[in-house]
Amino acid sequence: MAAALLGLVVGCLVALAVRRDDVRVAQVPPPGPSDVPAGVPELLAVLGGPAVVLDVSDGVVRASPAAHAVGLVRRGAVVDPDVLAAVRSVRADGEVREVDVDLQVPAGGTARRALSVRVAPLGLLHVVVLGSDRTEARRLEQVRRDFVVNVGHELKTPVGAMSVLAEAMADAADDPEAVRRFSARMAVEARRLAVLVHDVVELSRLQDGEPLAAAERVDVDDVVAEAVDRCSTTASSRGIGLEVGPETGAEVVGDAELLTTAVRNLVDNAIRYSDAGTRVAVGVRVDESTDSVEVSVTDQGIGIAPADRERIFERFYRVDPARSRQTGGTGLGLSIVKHVVAGHGGDVQLWSQEGQGSTFTLRVPQAPARRSAPAEADTEQEEFSG
Repeated sequence: MAAALLGLVVGCLVALAVRRDDVRVAQVPPPGPSDVPAGVPELLAVLGGPAVVLDVSDGVVRASPAAHAVGLVRRGAVVDPDVLAAVRSVRADGEVREVDVDLQVPAGGTARRALSVRVAPLGLLHVVVLGSDRTEARRLEQVRRDFVVNVGHELKTPVGAMSVLAEAMADAADDPEAVRRFSARMAVEARRLAVLVHDVVELSRLQDGEPLAAAERVDVDDVVAEAVDRCSTTASSRGIGLEVGPETGAEVVGDAELLTTAVRNLVDNAIRYSDAGTRVAVGVRVDESTDSVEVSVTDQGIGIAPADRERIFERFYRVDPARSRQTGGTGLGLSIVKHVVAGHGGDVQLWSQEGQGSTFTLRVPQAPARRSAPAEADTEQEEFSG
């Protein structure tokens, strides 16, 4: 869509400039290098993106603010060699050129912007350079590639383990005890594989779908109760106590199942990184100052180092990879939490101290207050009942 729009604009600019320059050639001497065909500056302003008009000496006649912001124009000139080469080729044969460039943002330190640049003749004396910012598209493409690579890597562990265990079972066919031991281990790896596939599908759905397409009022106390119940067996088997705060009656607008998944992932994560004999507490609080509902999950686990806190919500990132794999973690739970909360218009915050534990807090906008029925309707109901 962006490419089509860019092509249409270039065509309009070229047609406008050629028509006006033809009239000028027929009536008056050729214009000076700084003269831009009437209407072009206004058209460039409407585009909003990076746009530059160059004269016969490659001097900048017009440049949009976006052209300066992304570094296409620096110190009053176009300095990127690939863009300049395209400009000179266009000036030589009149053919439109396209080039992809990677520009350093002037005020952004090491920040860079990826631009798709189209260069076209503008009348007899000028050349127009139009840019389309592709930075975000490139970033998303890289994220998807990394995601596929990571999924493939994570799948190798349970699949490889099951393959080895299957061979071991075949070799131990005459040893019932060994077969039982290997089959039990295969069941563990199969469950790990199933959880990983489920989390991958869930994260993909959150990224590409509309999680709040069927939003409804959700009782947050019910969400917490269901999430804790789903984790109770795991917590009990590891000797970890689960505590739930008092009910608040708080409500939010959203998807109850997704919110339950988010809270469950936080509770499950707290259990995984806690030692036997400790407690995990879950509480709900209404913040009237921000009109939001907060769900906090606090553990007494190993805590998170400052260097890990910045990356804790990345896909497949693990604070303790060995412990996570030992307990069956996929490395996707917190990433799912982040996407669920963002889809509900909220955010997730983290407090942690190494050796003392962590607290994850989900904050989601509170549902609008329920409107009470009109007093006269209550009166009519009483009269009818009488």
